[in-house]
Amino acid sequence: MSQSGSALSELAARARAAMTAGRPAEAAQLWSQLLALAPDHPQALFHSGQLALHLGDTAKARMLLERAANLSPKDPLPPLNLAIAARRLKDEAAEAAALDRALAADPYCYPALLLKGAMLDRGNQPRQAARIYKDALAILPPDDTLSPDLREQAVRARELVAKNAAEMQAALEAELAPLRAQHAGALDRFDQCRDVATGAKKIYTQQPTVLHYPGLPAIQFYDKADFPWLKALEAKTDVIRDEFLKLYHEDAAGFAPYVDHPPGTPVNQWAELNHNPRWSAAHLWRDGKRDDAVCARVPETTRAVDAVPKVTIPNFGPTVLFSALAPKTRIPAHTSSTNVRLIVHLPLIVPPSCGFRVGNETREWKVGEAWVFDDTIEHEAWNDSDQLRVILMIDIWNPHLSEAERALVSALLNGIRKYNA
Repeated sequence: MSQSGSALSELAARARAAMTAGRPAEAAQLWSQLLALAPDHPQALFHSGQLALHLGDTAKARMLLERAANLSPKDPLPPLNLAIAARRLKDEAAEAAALDRALAADPYCYPALLLKGAMLDRGNQPRQAARIYKDALAILPPDDTLSPDLREQAVRARELVAKNAAEMQAALEAELAPLRAQHAGALDRFDQCRDVATGAKKIYTQQPTVLHYPGLPAIQFYDKADFPWLKALEAKTDVIRDEFLKLYHEDAAGFAPYVDHPPGTPVNQWAELNHNPRWSAAHLWRDGKRDDAVCARVPETTRAVDAVPKVTIPNFGPTVLFSALAPKTRIPAHTSSTNVRLIVHLPLIVPPSCGFRVGNETREWKVGEAWVFDDTIEHEAWNDSDQLRVILMIDIWNPHLSEAERALVSALLNGIRKYNA
């Protein structure tokens, strides 16, 4: 390195150190010295422009940042700061041009996206602003890593995106109402499509923790018409509830914590409920093994369950249980083992203020009204009441699997188990 190059590097290092130490006036002086030696030094121009902005000399900042942007066309930071200077000078055209330059250099420059959204928002263009804000929010890092200014802009971005989604939803519902009225029957899939298109909801995918079977549809709640045997199960609600109550009152201690991870297992979101009786269960079947003692104490429930097309995978399924959720208890969002099976819920005791979410759809249980859902899609449950909530849960085969596929899946899972034994 030449003597002049060494001097420039030393000045730049001293200037950066002064900036890091919070001495802006000293840093500005050092950058000025560097510019006197090298008028087209991109770093010196950029940092001098930043410092001029910080010190309130906006006109000087604009001049320096314009030169820095011209010298570093692939760096988004000079035009980003140039846009800030232009805004302070109330030059909207220059601000827009600078933001476009920043995004041309880096389309994922989220501060530039937030500033562009804010500019459109100020200009009374909420729909255009919402589109830009939505792009920014998709790549925004966690709020606690943002500067106070960017955090405030992110809050506004979320507000406007949500407001625009609601307005678009209302407009489209009005637009589509005449056509929709011509088509009778359930249109749940279309409603999901519309809600995702407007941004009112997001798509949740299957995320099995053990086995993913390709090609099976990711359906949050299945149509009850696909399971004609549900009516017979629902008809047994009263007797099943009575048998549960007898079992629970005679042997509440026999209800074990549903979450039971051994020591050394990562518990993650299950830390609060691990070994905690606030979510407890009495199993009729567990991992493919029938508990004859429990089944004998609830004979009508057992007969009703025997009529259901349960999963039959030795050492894995079915699992059938009474799920008891204590008052003021929440089951955190999670996904389960495999999409080759689905889960039946038959609500037995449902106080007010209980709810269940699968993906982007939230429902309230109603006693005696069963549903079937895919538990490899993120789901959560809560009991905000002062009373116990009780569900009968049953594993069933995913109806989209053929008999041959069911046999092969069973052999596959047990082959893996045998290999890892």
